[in-house]
Amino acid sequence: MHVSVVLFTSDLRLHDHPPLRAALESADAVVPLFVRDRAVAAAGFDAPNRSAFLADCLTDLDAALRERGGRLVVRSGDLVTEVCRAVTEADADEVHLAAAHSAFAARREDRLRGALEAAGRRLFVHDAVTVAVPPGELTPSSSDHFAVFTPYHRQWEQVRLRAVVGAPRRIHVPDHVRGEPLPVRDDVAGVSPALPRGGEAEGRRRMAAYWRRGLDAYDDTRDDLAADATSRFSAHLHFGTLSPVELVHRARRRDGAGAQALVRQLAWRDFHRQVLAARPGAAHADYRTKRDNWRTRHTAHADIEAWREGRTGYPVVDAAMRQLRHEGWMHNRARLLTASFLAKTLYVDWRIGAAHFLHWLVDGDIANNQLNWQWVAGTGTDTRPNRVLNPVLQAKRYDPDGTYVRRWVPELAGLDTPLLHEPWKLRGPERAALDYPDPVVDLSEGLDRFRRARAAQR
Repeated sequence: MHVSVVLFTSDLRLHDHPPLRAALESADAVVPLFVRDRAVAAAGFDAPNRSAFLADCLTDLDAALRERGGRLVVRSGDLVTEVCRAVTEADADEVHLAAAHSAFAARREDRLRGALEAAGRRLFVHDAVTVAVPPGELTPSSSDHFAVFTPYHRQWEQVRLRAVVGAPRRIHVPDHVRGEPLPVRDDVAGVSPALPRGGEAEGRRRMAAYWRRGLDAYDDTRDDLAADATSRFSAHLHFGTLSPVELVHRARRRDGAGAQALVRQLAWRDFHRQVLAARPGAAHADYRTKRDNWRTRHTAHADIEAWREGRTGYPVVDAAMRQLRHEGWMHNRARLLTASFLAKTLYVDWRIGAAHFLHWLVDGDIANNQLNWQWVAGTGTDTRPNRVLNPVLQAKRYDPDGTYVRRWVPELAGLDTPLLHEPWKLRGPERAALDYPDPVVDLSEGLDRFRRARAAQR
């Protein structure tokens, strides 16, 4: 009997899964395998929210496989060792895997290929599973990657994407290949109280609902903080319970401004991955250094803690940071303005903010998180590196009636809207009665500090 192993990583779905389809076409039986790689934990990437969401995803994937006659085999340990052990137990000839694009994933893939080849087995790596357009497929004439989004997007739009692959109907898994019990969300400590559920079934339910009620208005409402009108697909894309290729195909069939705006966001996701694949050091070092003399944990400890806890004295910033802790997610516009406040107004090292986001965000991944932080900090791919987002102006524009702030900063809920975004303007007993801190910095002083610091590096 010919057996193949399908190694699931960040592609935890059955719909539109080319590695699984290829394995089923080439073998009589398939071992669907997920390894809880101890190297991920050692690197600090198994944050509670993502661990809990992952548990949901694995439970859902196992249930979907069992509906088709199969099951998920879960192992823990060194990924290469566990894959090779499963291959030996199943007497499998080949392993199928979705391509990944971080330096960590590349090293792991090289180790796995070497170990399998030494054992006389083959590794098949499939592109366009976790992205729509793989890194390296589009390159400018002068470089190995695009450093500016607009020309990348023009070419990205012209790529003919692969066809969407249907979910299998039946899967036969060898009985003698066993795994360990599935992880359980409730066993994970430190999870955000309102963390959403994970899994392909939940992702497809969300996709169907958004196509009915949200997509057409996406371009008009995606920056409205109170409306919460974004797709919230990000966690499902991160864990691969939704396919970016399928989303692009579906959105293009729908057309309209909302669908086009969603496709553009998926292009941004691919853009960041091709930057990181070409420049893996950008995960921790400036992509375009300004030689900033950032404030650090030692020189800005109180300001950093106020930012983390949602006690900066700027209501929209505090609302966003509280949403992050409560939901394990934050509105995209809020991510931009909170990052700008830390890096530009407080002039704190962007890596400190990026690490905090990675701890809490259920959708936190290296490419999107680190490169978006660098974009805001002015060390990344932004062509206007000195832009600063004013939190008061941002609040008045994207939360004009204060609904978002009142939701997350209830101690200000009784204020009239004109004062809600600037409570420090209250005087006398009214200000004294507020259980809310004074601003940690005057905006004009923060801007002056940033400008002086940047000027000193020229």
